[in-house]
Amino acid sequence: MPLDVTPTQTFCRLHAPALVCPLGDDLETIASRLFSGTRGLVLSDEHSPGRPLWLGAVTSLLPDDSDWPARHRSRNNRLLDAAFERLIPLLDAYLETHPQARLGIVLGTSTSGIGETERAVAQRAETGLWPDDFHYARHEIGAPSDFLAWRIANARPNVTVVTAYTLSTACTSSAKALTSARRMLKAGLCDVVIAGGADSLCGLTVNGFSALEAVSNQPCQPFAEQRDGINLGEGAALFLVSGEPGGIQLSGYGETSDAHHISAPRPDGEGALNAMQAALEMAGLTAADIDYLNLHGTATRQNDAMESRAVSQAFPAGVACGSTKSLTGHTLGACGALEAAFCWLAMQHDRCPPHLDAADPTLPQLALCQALPSAHTRVRRTLSNAFAFGGNNISLVMERTS
Repeated sequence: MPLDVTPTQTFCRLHAPALVCPLGDDLETIASRLFSGTRGLVLSDEHSPGRPLWLGAVTSLLPDDSDWPARHRSRNNRLLDAAFERLIPLLDAYLETHPQARLGIVLGTSTSGIGETERAVAQRAETGLWPDDFHYARHEIGAPSDFLAWRIANARPNVTVVTAYTLSTACTSSAKALTSARRMLKAGLCDVVIAGGADSLCGLTVNGFSALEAVSNQPCQPFAEQRDGINLGEGAALFLVSGEPGGIQLSGYGETSDAHHISAPRPDGEGALNAMQAALEMAGLTAADIDYLNLHGTATRQNDAMESRAVSQAFPAGVACGSTKSLTGHTLGACGALEAAFCWLAMQHDRCPPHLDAADPTLPQLALCQALPSAHTRVRRTLSNAFAFGGNNISLVMERTS
């Protein structure tokens, strides 16, 4: 359970997100593809030779890292930098009115720069030599926040970064980064936070999930009767988070841990249910106040069954809901922040992203947003779920206040 479970006047404003994902790299394009239900998947065997898989690969042009220190050179950091470039105008605007602001950085990841280490290990196995530019730090879990602190020191040397750290709790990582930002602001540790996460496609995750028999050979189908696994994806999502009123607020969260199994979710969904209820309680809301629920919706047999049971209990009268992983794939450590950004867009546009797949009739029935969304939908309050290995659960409540 979260530390501050009762409704408070804590402000946690989520400014416009900066995104690089399989749907694009600018908010207008991403919103267009999100609300039209356009899949951003490609068929590739780059990470699974001989077995082409549908992947949510980022195809946007990424920054050149050739002049970065070796410890920072990775696709993960290039994704992060591409998002940061889109965040700079917001950061500059904030600093113009708050020139003495203390900046915090908290990010989530599960891959960091392991893809580059995979290639380095392969070269060493073949030649006996490490690549000249190999540096072990690029694959450490702390690499993303270390990189962004370095990037800011070079781009804005007058900015005081008072803390920078990375969380790695699998698929809840970047959602937890957002709740950590809220706690940092409430505790007075900093005045503004860059929070979010990044994950990149690599052999470790593609082959690891394949070994678990959790990867589909087809575009994934969350909550569908014929669902048979996930599509993996990549991306980066960053928010500027400030303790100001107005805009879109992170008004509540719930965090639980099932301690049920190292990878399988608790079948009855009790931990997921408790996370949703705690998030609503902190926000001072009821289930009836939520206009759209972003489902974790991985398209695995067990996760979707668990989540449908939990949602049917948390929202007995129903709630408009859907999974966007059929559009982007599962971006792992980045999905919590990326899908929070999709909720942010839903509130900005008053539209619910469509859910592409028909529901499994054997599951508790949910109000999936299967039709293309109406321009007259009212989306003021959203809840977003992320569930991870080890029974690690988190739910975020976001509200549009102006």
